[in-house]
Amino acid sequence: MGERPAAEPAGRVRRWLLHGLEPGRASGPYTTESTEHQRPWWRVMCLTGLDYFSTLGYQPGIAALAAGVISPIATLVLVALTLLGALPVYRRVARESPHGQGSIAMLERLLPRWNGKLLVLALLGFAATDFIITITLSAADASAHIMENPYLPEGLAGLQVELTLVLVALLGAVFLKGFKEAIGIAVVLVGVYLLLNLIVMIVSFRHLLEHPELVSQWRRLLFNEHPDLLGILVVALLVFPRLALGLSGFETGVAVMPLIKGRPDDLPRRPEGRIRGAHRLLTTAAIIMSIFLITSSFVTTVLIPQHEFEAGGQANGRALAFLAHTYLGNLFGTVYDISTVLILWFAGASAMAGLLNLVPRYLPRYGMAPNWSRAIRPLVLVFTLIAFLITVVFRADVTAQGGAYATGVLVLITSAALAVTLSARRRRRRTSMVAFAVITLVLGYTTVANVIERPDGVRIASLFIAAIIATSILSRVFRATELRVTGVVLDPEAQRFIADVAARGEIHIIANEPNERDETEYREKEAEERADSHIPAEDPVLFLEVTVRDPSEFESELIVTGEERFGYRILRVEGASIANAIAGFLLHVRDTTGELPHIYFAWTEGNPLFYLLRYLFFGDGEVAPLTREVLRQAEPDRRRRPRVHVG
Repeated sequence: MGERPAAEPAGRVRRWLLHGLEPGRASGPYTTESTEHQRPWWRVMCLTGLDYFSTLGYQPGIAALAAGVISPIATLVLVALTLLGALPVYRRVARESPHGQGSIAMLERLLPRWNGKLLVLALLGFAATDFIITITLSAADASAHIMENPYLPEGLAGLQVELTLVLVALLGAVFLKGFKEAIGIAVVLVGVYLLLNLIVMIVSFRHLLEHPELVSQWRRLLFNEHPDLLGILVVALLVFPRLALGLSGFETGVAVMPLIKGRPDDLPRRPEGRIRGAHRLLTTAAIIMSIFLITSSFVTTVLIPQHEFEAGGQANGRALAFLAHTYLGNLFGTVYDISTVLILWFAGASAMAGLLNLVPRYLPRYGMAPNWSRAIRPLVLVFTLIAFLITVVFRADVTAQGGAYATGVLVLITSAALAVTLSARRRRRRTSMVAFAVITLVLGYTTVANVIERPDGVRIASLFIAAIIATSILSRVFRATELRVTGVVLDPEAQRFIADVAARGEIHIIANEPNERDETEYREKEAEERADSHIPAEDPVLFLEVTVRDPSEFESELIVTGEERFGYRILRVEGASIANAIAGFLLHVRDTTGELPHIYFAWTEGNPLFYLLRYLFFGDGEVAPLTREVLRQAEPDRRRRPRVHVG
């Protein structure tokens, strides 16, 4: 009695953490197909825009610091890559994965079995880098805007790391409570933020019209450093990879496609209305962002002294905020700061939603994450703790995190371009394949250049990849003996065999590894099992043969077909692993006939560790003890457990 009060709170906490966990759900919590959550494409664009448009908070400052006077020209190259490269790629991704699977799922389909899954794990590492750094970088830049505001109390100066941790914690708290009104909030934040940026751009250009000498001064500096246009273009091409943060947001745009309201006559497999909505979303967002990138890069480079972009400068990580305070006063600047802080902080929400979509979509389905990873709240806690660690390691420095962020963004976009290229090749669309191959090469160059210039990004991504692979393997090992059968489908012949045997008494099934499949094989196998396991001579037997389709799959539906050869009745099964398929089939026979089936094995000769590894990676191994263990875990009641015999 004394222990009960302690157990109840623990039970309540567990239920709260695992709220919404549904058995067998493979998709993420924000990929629902329910029309209740769907909105017009322009409203969903604001949700993705939290990540995409919020980069205006730090992108112009990072661009000016990285490229100097070349920044506007390098930004033009970036915009060209956005409109002519990333946009066409993701329009194709949206068409080929209209349910939010994204480019990772396209590559998974194109590269099946373990090769595809290992590639997915690596891409998830880069995706985690992209989304986690989005959370920490955005929060860090939000805190930088707060710290530089002239109305900030002096006692808060120097507490940027602590303030960033608070913002990350608040974001985690929002997701722990629930995230139902995200799109409505996003529309308001994005609308206000873009309006304020438009005002800053108009005022800045008006100032340039009033002081044309500033533009002339910038042109003199530009041509003093680079005498001819060809040299300027070459340098711009070399430095524009440092500006790759401006390409963020495309992967999130396709991930939230299920939230786009399509047409009433949309087909489930090919929702053309939703696809067109996604195309409008991606195109409109890219055009808006391109306009703001070009204009903001120009005015910040021309109007702000270069030393202000450096560490400790007033424009470091907040170039447009610097202009807002300078040309519109501290009151408007403070309003701009508040808007920027809110959208940057909420940009982390877009990234968190992306993480909560990706991880449950893949890892639990692969058996490479615990079942609780399908639930939202445990994942939120894990991602929030990781964000805390990244913030402390980087000391909430926006510039220092830029390399890691750009690496994650570029690898995902390059992988999307590769997926689209391979898809066009498979469909034999030569012109599209060549065009997308060129885009892939350009993006590949950009990725490699960024990695060489800022190797921190790939190092962080490597840590994420190593952590994901290590935890995935451990999870696969610990979950190896779970029953992983999602359903059993028998053809009429198989049903007839089982019904006939069940009507005559005990059900005896001999597990057979098919070799020659001739009369001698079945005759000798039956004689051996009858002798070793004392099966009565008058009782009929069935042979069970399992074929492994794809051992990399964790869960599978069993397809059972009946076949009669040389007078022997054989049940042929296709599954992801032999032991799991046998256990699932035996439980199905028990549940449909009301009889406990008996299964008969022969011991396998060899090293048990070797066979365990074969089971984990190839689906076979030492079948008898593994089948018994799967049955033991699936059916705790020994009286209702199918009988396993080994001779």
